[in-house]
Amino acid sequence: MELTRRDALAALAAVGVTGGALAFADRGNGPDSTDASTGPLDEGTLDALVAAADVLYPSAVTDSESFVTEYARGRAADDDAHATEVVEATTYLDDYANAWYDADFAALDPETRDEALRRMRADTADPDPDGTDVERVRYYVINDLLFALYTSPTGAELAGLENPPGYPGGRESYQRGPQS
Repeated sequence: MELTRRDALAALAAVGVTGGALAFADRGNGPDSTDASTGPLDEGTLDALVAAADVLYPSAVTDSESFVTEYARGRAADDDAHATEVVEATTYLDDYANAWYDADFAALDPETRDEALRRMRADTADPDPDGTDVERVRYYVINDLLFALYTSPTGAELAGLENPPGYPGGRESYQRGPQS
């Protein structure tokens, strides 16, 4: 399943991003843009987020780079404090990877990235925006990327949540049972 620009905009809307940030994302500031403006996120931060998504997202998801980049830029354009925290969390992720593997997180192969996240216990840490470095990685990197995926139309379909019971979708969706 390929994540599209529409998916990124839907995820931004789900997180409550205001019109200005949506306009930033809509101006063509994606990864293929010739515009040098990346907003408050640097390329190292974006690379780390894309590398994390490569490990976190199910294998059925393809081409997540443009989705993650557009989502992260739009989210950062809407909230400078959040952007600062994302930069700090990815900086810690790179520092950790350099200490254990002598390379930035994004430079590691996917298996080693997964091992790094598990070794730092980011997979079991409580997500806390004011907590330890690992708890902040869980909150600002892992949970944010997973939230973006599963609030997008493609990600929701992948998880079978495109029309959860109790939400509009027509009489037929209320009459059928869970689909397995």
